[in-house]
Formats: sequence, structure tokens, C-alpha cells
Amino acid sequence: MLIIARSFWFVEMAIKVIIAAVVVLMIIRLIADAMDLNPFAWTSRTIRRLTDGLVIPMRGGLRNFGMDPKFAPLVMILIAILLGWFVLQLVEAIAVTLAGVLSSVQRGEVIMVLGFVLNGLLSIYLLFIIIRIVFSWGMVSYRNRVMKFLVDVTEPLLGPLRRMIPRLGWLDISPLVAILIIWLFQAAVAGTLLRGATAGFRAF
Repeated sequence: MLIIARSFWFVEMAIKVIIAAVVVLMIIRLIADAMDLNPFAWTSRTIRRLTDGLVIPMRGGLRNFGMDPKFAPLVMILIAILLGWFVLQLVEAIAVTLAGVLSSVQRGEVIMVLGFVLNGLLSIYLLFIIIRIVFSWGMVSYRNRVMKFLVDVTEPLLGPLRRMIPRLGWLDISPLVAILIIWLFQAAVAGTLLRGATAGFRAF
């Protein structure tokens, strides 16, 4: 349990540092763009070298949406925070599942082991669906490796639901129904297999 808690803390801090680094770099890029620095100066070239890998692809995406590409650093800040939150949620779901499984194994509670495994898998699957929704809104290409993985994993549930549930105008509500179904399954698992489980597993 202590190893899991420390590992979760280390990964959480690493993710937060990455998010903070991206935010700081994008703020510096915004300031540099607003000051209209000499593009050939060392400062300007260094800032571009550190940020172009994120800003240039984002500019292309904004152009596809018909938006002003100068907002690319600001949008990148929002995306970094959002994706960081998704990753933190995923890591927490895995950590809680591992902690619950190990604790249940130590106490010899086989049913709770099954409950924690099922609840963890449902939490991870739910996050995959949410990330796919966000990526779809961001018009991420299906040729993208992450997007392809998300589609392959979530389509077995979303595909049949999409065929059964009619669209509300242009809106496809099958992901919302899928999220509701997963929440119901998690409530059922918590109310049966995990009844009486220690609530402290969520605290690291």
C-alpha cells in the first residue's frame, strides 16, 4: 500500500510539473508574441525552439476551425490542463484499484478483489470514452495512434448504442448513454461486490 501511495504521489507530481511547464512556456510565448520581439534575436529564437512543437500543430487545428491562429498558445494551455486532468484521473483509478485489490487479497476477501478489479476497469473505460469525446471535438484524426486506440477500445460499446439511439439533430447522444450505463454498473458493483469496503482507498 505504501509503495502504491508513493508511486501515485511521484506520478502525480510529475504530471503536474509537466502541466506547469507547458503553461509557463505558453505564457512566455504569448508575452513574446505580444511584445513583437526581433525574430532573429537569441531570446526570440529560444522561445520559438521551445514552443513551436506545440504551437505550430495547434495553429493548424485552429485554422481548420476558422479561428485566429494567434490564440494557439492560450488553447494549448487549456488542452494541457484538460489532458493532465484526464491522465491524473486515469492514474488515480489504477492506484485505487491496485490498493483495493492488494488489501482485499491480504484479508482473503475474494469477492472484493473482483469488485475492485471491475470497478477499476469501468473507471478506466469511462475515462477512455470521455477522452474520445474531447478528441472528437478537437477534430483529432482517426489516423492518430491515440485516437485509433480510443476508437478500437470504445467502439464495441458506442457502435451498438449509436445504431439503437437516434440522433438529436446533429448531436450523437450515444456517448452520454454509455457514460450513464457505466455509472449504473459502477453503482451496482459498489452496492454488491464492494459493500462494506473501506472508503479510505481513495485517499492517497
